[in-house]
Amino acid sequence: MILTVMFDEQMYDLDVPDKFIIDSQDFYEKMDSDMDKGWQVSREWIDNPDPRQRCQIVADKILSAFHDEDERGVLLMAGYILSRATDVKKVSIDTSGDITLTEFSA
Repeated sequence: MILTVMFDEQMYDLDVPDKFIIDSQDFYEKMDSDMDKGWQVSREWIDNPDPRQRCQIVADKILSAFHDEDERGVLLMAGYILSRATDVKKVSIDTSGDITLTEFSA
């Protein structure tokens, strides 16, 4: 599956193999369990992030993984979005520090 990621006027087509996504489901369930406890979203604490907020949180993790040159982390986070928001094909990650401005599209 392909997820197009855009930030800082750059665009990346991330090819995340279906098998990789399937094999990562336990990891994604752990991520969901962690987010069920609440999460700091920009300057606001969210008790139970909704699916969109969860994908915004994960998109921010994609950005961090890119900056850390962590290819596996990039693929893991992209796979999360592809598995949880099946209609999403593109993500535009906000880099201003407000992850609520990150947008998704089909």
